[in-house]
Amino acid sequence: MASIKDVAAEAGVSVATVSRVLNDHPSVSADARTRVLAAVEALGYRPNAVARSLRTDQTHTLGLVISDVMNPYFTELARSVEEEARALGYSVIIGNADERPELQDHHVRTLLDRRIDGLLVSPTDGGSPLIVDAARAGTPMVFVDRWIPGVEVPVVRADGRAAVRDLVAHLHGLGHRRLAIIAGPAATTTGSERVEAFREALGEYGIPLPDAYIGQGDFQAESGRRVTEGFLDLPEPPEVVFAADNLMALGALDAVRARGLRVPDDLALAAFDDIRWFVHTDPPITAIAQPTGELGRAAVRALVDSIEGRTPRSVTLPARLVVRRSCGEPPASPEPAPVRNRSQS
Repeated sequence: MASIKDVAAEAGVSVATVSRVLNDHPSVSADARTRVLAAVEALGYRPNAVARSLRTDQTHTLGLVISDVMNPYFTELARSVEEEARALGYSVIIGNADERPELQDHHVRTLLDRRIDGLLVSPTDGGSPLIVDAARAGTPMVFVDRWIPGVEVPVVRADGRAAVRDLVAHLHGLGHRRLAIIAGPAATTTGSERVEAFREALGEYGIPLPDAYIGQGDFQAESGRRVTEGFLDLPEPPEVVFAADNLMALGALDAVRARGLRVPDDLALAAFDDIRWFVHTDPPITAIAQPTGELGRAAVRALVDSIEGRTPRSVTLPARLVVRRSCGEPPASPEPAPVRNRSQS
């Protein structure tokens, strides 16, 4: 691998001149700049990014700690973060917390030790001291999807309350009155917020949400299966199960099928966090969709604003209801056949 000394020798200039050209310093003649760039191209020289970061105190690297890389929602979020960061001249290092606070803190600590320029986090719990201390110490940081109350950093998230109201109105219109929810962890903002939104929406129709119809999940498929089995064993099972994330919805679907039952004939099912797979399940699952790609891009822009000295802002985008056929919806009417003109042959 060519060194900076090799470039200097090839171009017939000093090492200092090569350094000034690579750092776009204005005090270099046009002739010297041309010779240096030609030497860089001829030798295939690549500047040492680590050494440059020590000089500039910037690595042009962002850290992203997501709650569960196996969750398609977070997979799509990470992809949009990486694409937007690359467009703005930054690379991304991703850590998967696997919904475990201790693993989340391990990734945060490692990323900070690697001198990232800023950090995007979807917290697995509501009070990581490490994240709180890093934010208060001035580390550029943005919370995405979830947040830690009381920590003054920008939050980029979707507001699902209106979509949950739309879902409950939809279910009520289909005649459902016994509605249950598989909740996410109460320590997460999304876990608690979705239960409260569901409870409030039911209240608008005078429908109670008894404790027996609130099952505690953990945003993993196995918890969705376990909670749904418990619902099915009740003396009066619910008519609808609303899973507060997509993986728990898939677990609920497995539980129904394991009993030889069918969705929606025996139990209707709806989910928060629409994914591409839901259109291919039997039946396709009615779900609340978040603008995942937009959230990822907005989070990166907010973080880069903070890193580069601009004022970042929080962003809240609306979620929306996607109606399919898992709640007893009538099948879509087929398109009428075109009427042929008798004169056509």
